[in-house]
Amino acid sequence: MPDGLDFEGLVSRYYGPLYQFAYSLTGSEADASDLTQQTFYIWATKGHQLRDLSKVKTWLFTTLHREFLNLRRRVVRFPHHELEEVEHELPNISPAMVNSIDAAKVVELLTKVAEPYHAAVALFYLEDYSYKEIAEILEVPLGTVQSRISRGLAQLQQLISQTSPGTARMGKGGANG
Repeated sequence: MPDGLDFEGLVSRYYGPLYQFAYSLTGSEADASDLTQQTFYIWATKGHQLRDLSKVKTWLFTTLHREFLNLRRRVVRFPHHELEEVEHELPNISPAMVNSIDAAKVVELLTKVAEPYHAAVALFYLEDYSYKEIAEILEVPLGTVQSRISRGLAQLQQLISQTSPGTARMGKGGANG
C-alpha cells in the first residue's frame, strides 16, 4: 500500500487508540483486545476496498464500533434528542472536583456510562473527534451525537460526584468540537 499503510505500520499506528476505544465500550481488557483484533482482521480481508486512504482511521473506528454493536446484538434503536432538550439535566461539577480526580479513574468510570452514550463520549473526549466525525463513525445524525455526549457526560458526572464531593459543570474547553 502507498504512504506507509502496510499492515504492520497500520497496526503500529492505530492499535493503541482502537484498543482504548474498544476498552471504553466494553470495560473489559479481553473484549477490547478481541474487538481490536477483529477490526484488523476485517481490514486485512476488506481494507483493499477503501478508495480514499486518508480515511483509514475513520474506517477502522467505524468497523470497530460496528463489530461492538454486532457482538451486543442490539435490537433497540437509540433515542434521538437535541442537546437543547436535555441541557437542564446536566449536573454541576466544581473545578476542585475536576482537578482532584485522575484521568485513569475517569476512564474507568466511563465504562459504567450506559451503552448508548459512552461510545460518543469516548470518541469525543478520548479520541478528540468532532461531532461530525462521530456521527459518521456511529452512523447516526449529528443531533443524536450531541444528545449522546450530553447524556453520557451527565451520567459520567453523576458517577464522578459519587466518588468525590462537590458540584459545577464539566466540559471540553467550552467548545462543541
